[in-house]
Amino acid sequence: MAKTFLKPLGDRVVVKIVEQEEKTSGGILLPSTAKEKPQEAEVLAVGPGKLLDDGKRSQMEVREGDRVVFAKYAGTEIKAQGEEVLVISEKDILAIVER
Repeated sequence: MAKTFLKPLGDRVVVKIVEQEEKTSGGILLPSTAKEKPQEAEVLAVGPGKLLDDGKRSQMEVREGDRVVFAKYAGTEIKAQGEEVLVISEKDILAIVER
């Protein structure tokens, strides 16, 4: 797992997209224009949680190192220090992938 250089705020999560296989199950190579936007990523950093009305913070359900599936067009892409990452809200995470 790569160490992140960003500390997310609130209920935000920094993830690194996991590259998808470039071949179909039948062995056909896919050009980059034919690939779907990846929706699976590794969690690099997790914010402290959403600030609630009573001043407490909600507990985050994901942890650093988790592999997650997120909504197709969620988040903001950031490139810094030569690394491309995505900052998304925890609500855009659909599932944790069990290993």
